[in-house]
Amino acid sequence: MPNMKNAKKAVKVNAKKTVENNMYKASMRTAIKNVEKAVLNKDKEKANDTLKVAIKRIDKALAKGATTKNASARNKSRLTKKVNSME
Repeated sequence: MPNMKNAKKAVKVNAKKTVENNMYKASMRTAIKNVEKAVLNKDKEKANDTLKVAIKRIDKALAKGATTKNASARNKSRLTKKVNSME
């Protein structure tokens, strides 16, 4: 356990940030899974709609620092390729 005041505060801040980061990551992962389900079901219209939502969630997670720039770009690229290959 931390003894100093600043260390105690750091523990609280880290716990709060962890909860927020997990929320953004979970939201992002759910959106990604929704796109992949639409691709598997060969529903082009739904895939396009869910892709837009997924990209917004990925960008939001990046803006909040929950993911890295390269991971976000990789996820967006892979999802876009999957949706574009449906024909």
